[in-house]
Amino acid sequence: MPELSFNRLQLTDEEYCGSHIRKFGRFIARETILDEEYWTAAWLRAEAHWESVSYMRHVDTYKRKYAEQEFYALKRRCFGQEGNSLKCTCFVAVKKEEKNVRRTVLNSVVGTLDLSIRQFVQGEAYPGEVKRVSPVLVSHDPFDAHKYAYIANVCVAKFARRQGIATNMLHLATEVATLAGATSQQATYICACNYHSSLFFVCL
Repeated sequence: MPELSFNRLQLTDEEYCGSHIRKFGRFIARETILDEEYWTAAWLRAEAHWESVSYMRHVDTYKRKYAEQEFYALKRRCFGQEGNSLKCTCFVAVKKEEKNVRRTVLNSVVGTLDLSIRQFVQGEAYPGEVKRVSPVLVSHDPFDAHKYAYIANVCVAKFARRQGIATNMLHLATEVATLAGATSQQATYICACNYHSSLFFVCL
């Protein structure tokens, strides 16, 4: 693990140097900047992953291992091209600043998601579905002409749900995807057993 400061204070509005931001209610959705924010995003995902089996023995050990693996995977995705991903961005939702109140990163981040701008591979018309294409029909469009946005790992801290956090993070991700030229298709993956997520995306 890199040296993380779990007492590190959340960036103020003046200190934040990212270009994409969305303010709503008592929260702000924006790009992840600090390593501690990446770690907290990974921990939120670990908690969400193990939420349904929180009664299991040693579950905290499993969550920590999951968070460590996700932290490194997330950094790799966001700082280098992976597979057919042209660019990956992690977004977090943080609590807004309050007068005379400074929070640590751990106490400020309440939600997260990933946005990947991806390139369709040859013969792929829908993410993950590849069909054989005749050499005669091969497209000669520029490399980045067929881009799509893939949204993954949407999760919100349990205590902060039902406040529009996921919805606003998705709106920000959609705006960023549009600016990146991925205007035609946006995709995500939902487990069939995840009823609440299925209902959430249907209602968007």
